[in-house]
Amino acid sequence: MPATATSRNFMVDSQIAARGIADEAVLDAMREVPRERFVPAPLAEFAYEDTPLPIEAGQTISQPYIVAHMIEAAQIGAGDHVLEIGAGSGYAAAILSRIAGQVHAIERHAELAALARERMTALDYRNVEIRVGDGTTGWPERAPFDAILVAAGGPTLPPPLCRQLKIGGRLVMPVGDSARQRLIRVTRCGADDFAEEDLGDVQFVPLIGAYGWALDKGSDALVDQPAKPVLADLIRDAAEPLPEIDDPAFGAAFDRYADARIVLIGEASHGTSEFYRARAAITKSLIERHGFTIVAVEADWPDAAALDRHVRHKPAQPAAGPAFRRFPTWMWRNTDVDAFIAWLRAYNAGLPTERMAGFYGLDLYNMGGSIRAVIDYLDRVDPASAAIARERYGCLTPWGADPAAYGRMALDEGFARCEQAVVTMLRDLFAKQRAYLAGDPDDFLDAAQNARLIANAENYYRVMYHGAAESWNLRDTHMFNTLELLLAAKGPHAKAVVWAHNSHIGDARFTEMGQARGELNVGQLCREHHGEAARLIGLGTHRGTVAAASDWDAPMEIKTVNPSRPDSYERQCHDSGVARFLLDLREGAHPALDEQLTTPRLERFIGVIYRPDTERWSHYSSAILPRQFDAWLWFDTTSAVTPLPTTPRAGAEETYPFGV
Repeated sequence: MPATATSRNFMVDSQIAARGIADEAVLDAMREVPRERFVPAPLAEFAYEDTPLPIEAGQTISQPYIVAHMIEAAQIGAGDHVLEIGAGSGYAAAILSRIAGQVHAIERHAELAALARERMTALDYRNVEIRVGDGTTGWPERAPFDAILVAAGGPTLPPPLCRQLKIGGRLVMPVGDSARQRLIRVTRCGADDFAEEDLGDVQFVPLIGAYGWALDKGSDALVDQPAKPVLADLIRDAAEPLPEIDDPAFGAAFDRYADARIVLIGEASHGTSEFYRARAAITKSLIERHGFTIVAVEADWPDAAALDRHVRHKPAQPAAGPAFRRFPTWMWRNTDVDAFIAWLRAYNAGLPTERMAGFYGLDLYNMGGSIRAVIDYLDRVDPASAAIARERYGCLTPWGADPAAYGRMALDEGFARCEQAVVTMLRDLFAKQRAYLAGDPDDFLDAAQNARLIANAENYYRVMYHGAAESWNLRDTHMFNTLELLLAAKGPHAKAVVWAHNSHIGDARFTEMGQARGELNVGQLCREHHGEAARLIGLGTHRGTVAAASDWDAPMEIKTVNPSRPDSYERQCHDSGVARFLLDLREGAHPALDEQLTTPRLERFIGVIYRPDTERWSHYSSAILPRQFDAWLWFDTTSAVTPLPTTPRAGAEETYPFGV
């Protein structure tokens, strides 16, 4: 056995196990990791002495027993996600890597961080990631953690580190001044519930950083940092108060995002008046002042097409019925949308066709309406193809009133009975594109999109029973592709405003839906394809009323929205005391605020169904707000939309419970 291995075993037996360290995983890791590789070469012979040793950058490597003591206190398990503050030479991170699943380490000295990375590579320890930075602010992008170990003594427990623990997670850290420090273990028991244990006297180097000690530049003496402002204070300081929605200055406040090609504007519910009115005000400004000509909304294409013909002063299709008669009718048949449609029609009056702003649906529902639209179009331009379309789409006729039943049938039978027919119809339509475009290009675009919708909807109803993520991803990919189709059809200088729920607009990669459920969304796809040419604006509220139902196809009710939870982003906005504001979340706009906002918190999502009694589980999800959106529009108190009179048409559960 090599001398170093003998020395390691002796160290473990005499210095660590003999002092009461009993965790076999810790003892095995200490026997495996070569400590001599983590000290300067001239000191290698002292690597297994019972003492700390000097390392590069004027720092020290901790006594082996202390390393083992802290790791055992943190109760590290196989597969745990661990953060180490103060990586030093990398020795403790290496020990952790032999026990945990993934280790992230922060070191404020670039020289030490570089050496530690080299040592991990040389030893082939691939589950360790090391970066240079202020460890007292943690690593929000990698949070939450099962355990956090801090290898330096601070005056208090840094709040960001506590917030980056999972429920049940442990933080082990020395707390105190240079004269006396105590090793503290903190366990996160709930969102705002932490338990502390005192594990005894220790002595560590000082924790330098925003939430630790600061160095007095004149004397190099340590000074305590001033108290950090709470998040609500930072929000209040960064918030830009907004005038009433009807004030032209409201919409103009969003001109800063007008250089984008796509501005996506969300909503925290489908039944809140302020959200619709705010989107309308912002959109009017973008259309009038910045040349946006596409308003693309989370609505069915054939229904929105009827409104598009109205706003662009085109005759209605003879066979077209009233739009938006399916549940939830109030989502688009309400007084706020009606007012915007009236404004859009008035704005377009007298303008040349290419400068008119249109109104388009991105969604893939109302398959029956799309089938009628394709056949009606072909009846006008190509009667022979219309007959073929009737035959092919006839496959779907038995499920016209309940397309979800087609999905159940396909699942039972194990094959897609109508897939070939609808895909072939779409291909044939595009095969004759040149001839059809000789007529009205807008009419061809409408027919082509309806044919595409039918093909995607046929697939959607088949996959919806296989799992929420697959059907959600198909739906949002369809919406994104429809948006891309519109931009391409309108030319290289076309610019679009998108109206959809926050769950579709906010980048899914920074939400629970993307991180835990494997779901993507329109906002993510726009960022991936357009970068900063896409800007994402989220909307939120604390309390008020909302138009929603208790179950699918149940009557609409005016419901009271619960005050937001204490552990949510919404509560932090409420506590700021600013009733209506814009928060610019773009990188560099508010660094101190961004630092705190990147700690994941709950965010509320209310769709067409609202269940206040089970709100935590029905309507809240974890997110990282400043990565999810480029801007946040806040209304502390909101009110329900006013629906227009209508007679709902019975429909299947096409979105619930699979989507918002």
